[in-house]
Amino acid sequence: MLRNKRLVALFGVSLGLSLFVLLAYGFGALKSLELSSVDKRFTIRGEKDAGVIDEAMVVGVDDVTFDELGVQWPFPRGAHAQLIDTLKADGANVIAMDIQFTEPSGDPEQDDLLIDSVTEAGNVVLATAETDDGATRVFGDDDVVEGANATVGNSLFPEDSGGVVRRVEHERGGIPTFSVAVANRVTGKPVAKSQFDDDGAWIDYAGKPKTIETISYSTVINEEFPPGTFKDKIVVVGATSPTLQDLHRTPTSGDGEMAGPEVQANAILTALAGYRLDETGPIFGVVLILLLGFVTPLASIWLDPRGAFAVSMATAITYTLVAYFAFTLGWIILYVYPMIALALSIISALAVNFLAAQYERERVRDVFSRFVADSVVDQVLQQSEGGVKLGGRRTEATLLFSDLRGFTSFAEKLEPELVIDILNRYLTAMTDAILDHEGTLVSFMGDGIMAVFGAPVDSKTHADTGLAAARGMLDKMHEFNSWMEENGHGHGFKMGIGLNTGPVMSGNVGSERRLEYTTIGDTTNTAARLEGATKGTPYQLYIAQSTMDQLSERPTDFEFVEDMPIRGRQDGVRVWGLVEPDQKAIEALG
Repeated sequence: MLRNKRLVALFGVSLGLSLFVLLAYGFGALKSLELSSVDKRFTIRGEKDAGVIDEAMVVGVDDVTFDELGVQWPFPRGAHAQLIDTLKADGANVIAMDIQFTEPSGDPEQDDLLIDSVTEAGNVVLATAETDDGATRVFGDDDVVEGANATVGNSLFPEDSGGVVRRVEHERGGIPTFSVAVANRVTGKPVAKSQFDDDGAWIDYAGKPKTIETISYSTVINEEFPPGTFKDKIVVVGATSPTLQDLHRTPTSGDGEMAGPEVQANAILTALAGYRLDETGPIFGVVLILLLGFVTPLASIWLDPRGAFAVSMATAITYTLVAYFAFTLGWIILYVYPMIALALSIISALAVNFLAAQYERERVRDVFSRFVADSVVDQVLQQSEGGVKLGGRRTEATLLFSDLRGFTSFAEKLEPELVIDILNRYLTAMTDAILDHEGTLVSFMGDGIMAVFGAPVDSKTHADTGLAAARGMLDKMHEFNSWMEENGHGHGFKMGIGLNTGPVMSGNVGSERRLEYTTIGDTTNTAARLEGATKGTPYQLYIAQSTMDQLSERPTDFEFVEDMPIRGRQDGVRVWGLVEPDQKAIEALG
């Protein structure tokens, strides 16, 4: 019953938390964190195969270029013309100029040199960040561009939060983006727009900055490179010097930045590869959130809390590996939201199990606090936390049974209220004697009492404490009888006590709704029969030989009574009786 309630609570809490995560997913509350998880997948994957990277090269306007050429930016357009001529002569497949030529340079002769070189090369793609409904101002007019057998692409990228460039659009400002324009030029056919969603397509970065080979602009101008270096290559020309401020944060740049031309080169290679990185849709994301959000409660159906926790942790590790290997295959699956759903599921399971354990602890305390002293209850709970099962265990203990003589006939003559008051006073006194000697009060049976020493907490002195409790009960009985006489209720009563030591089965019996602690076995039955055997004898306390043998010190006020036959047992029990002071006086007079 308790386990079922725990499972219902766990499923309810997990459902609520999963819905909370779904709500966060719907509003994109953790979008930046989700994107960062994709960045980490790039980092773990490392560099792509050299065969893919080698298709493109970057010619960078870097600090070395400024030092060697001794000119300021922007360079004379004749320098760019010379660069294009050199790259074309070395066999470059496509020359992608990530440098804007939207305004006249102020030197028509220089402008013409550049236009002539672009025309003669026949494989140049030019960049712009300024468009007007598909029209550009590159070379002053799109007709000039067309006449030069060149194409133009928009060089801007969409940026995610934090300014990280992760995606590229198909077109921007009415014209293809720069990487798409280059890919169109390389393949001779347009890149399909269907490969892009509303946020664009993921750039499949080849690696960290400078993974794609970069050569200084001045090295090309001065022709200080081995012949054939650019043969059949896509060459992206642009600013790489920090002073030109064309640097961007990317998933693979870590705390640093990647030069704009290299970002373009990565976008171009991604386009040529067919945009192999594909993000799974929102429906799949919802399924993943719900699936991981219910791992722990589902595992809890078949496993204990520790087993369910182990399964949940194994799921977290497995899902992390799945997310990474899916990435290497071209799939970007949702990671942060499902993992948060799983984490919240684990936390909720821990919380529910903790509360259930606290509830069970209090229930155990409630059960045992009625029978044992508070110190014993604490020991029981400590043992329970250590793994001791309270449902039933075999142990050695000393059993005590007691009963009042003549109380039933006495009670028939009094008002019920008075009977209950007298009985409660008696039972309170006897309970104090038992609990004061580390006993466990198992049950009241009318005016009878059953107690055990050495259970549920083990004790090596259970026989001593049992006998001490019995003596205490007799002392309390004298006090009780004095009270009876003082209040006009007669001269009081005699009682019978039986003590027996031996193996017993102790534990909780009953149902989930009602539990009782008890001890069963031959030792218990014999103790009860010893108590009954005191009737009609001058003895109020009988102890079995088994108890006598367990005492740390043999008492001198007991005498051997007989080897008493016990109903239900083949062998009799050697019985000893307590000789009380008044009994000794009577025997002396006799």
